[in-house]
Amino acid sequence: MQAIKRILVVIDPTQTDQLALNRAKLIAGVIDAELHLLVCEDRDDHVRTLDKHCADLKAAGLEATSSQAWHGNLTDTVIHVLSSQGCELVVKQHLPDNPLKKALLTPDDWKLLRYCPAPVLLVKTTASWMKGNVLAAVDVGNHDDQHHVLHDTIVSHAADIVEMINGDLHLVSAHPAPMLSAADPIYQLRENIATRYRDQAQRYAEANGLDLEHMHIAEGPADTLIPKVARQIGASVTVIGTVARKGIAGALIGNTAEVILDQLDSDILVLKPEDTLAHLERILEK
Repeated sequence: MQAIKRILVVIDPTQTDQLALNRAKLIAGVIDAELHLLVCEDRDDHVRTLDKHCADLKAAGLEATSSQAWHGNLTDTVIHVLSSQGCELVVKQHLPDNPLKKALLTPDDWKLLRYCPAPVLLVKTTASWMKGNVLAAVDVGNHDDQHHVLHDTIVSHAADIVEMINGDLHLVSAHPAPMLSAADPIYQLRENIATRYRDQAQRYAEANGLDLEHMHIAEGPADTLIPKVARQIGASVTVIGTVARKGIAGALIGNTAEVILDQLDSDILVLKPEDTLAHLERILEK
């Protein structure tokens, strides 16, 4: 997080309270990053509004630029401007999606999480992060290289935010229920499964000085456990990853990050593994 030098802020001109801008302003002030404000629209001219926001930011001692653009849809617009402006983080306000619309069409924020090659911070609240709890959500039972990289990235970013806000780090990981038909005997007994997951999570606990009260390893679906723990600890921000599942599989199954988006009361920072980022960047270059 500390290495981010330029932040893309998606401005929604229909909103009176610019939650994304306020959050990005605070982050930029702490990590000394520049801001680029973007309105994704091709109808009305919002240059005057953008100029005012930039003037206010510069008066507060922050470097800021702005633009208005449209490349067919919100996601493509964000990705084009992200690349052209050299930004390393996207900050956008998230508004709850209409359930009926969500059942028929993939929400814009879901598309942004799937295709954006940079971390995406979706802002949902006006609450201060300072001295708050940061929840890192990982699946320690998944051992492939892609997930290992993703988990390390999630915990690293969460720890950076904790240092930035003088807060507390919590870690959550959901494990499956026992199955007598499982090929691995460990997954046939509840106690053995819980022990394996706690053991796998231990390296994160040791690296970050986490005690048992800050480790939330429990049975259940991740999309149920993560929001539950986030509410229990009053998380200011939840850090989670996505393996960018797309196509029919993505439409039918969805990623945990997408499923819990409207269930969380906290802001949510969504990351991708480094090799996924490289793959997406190669696609964008073509």
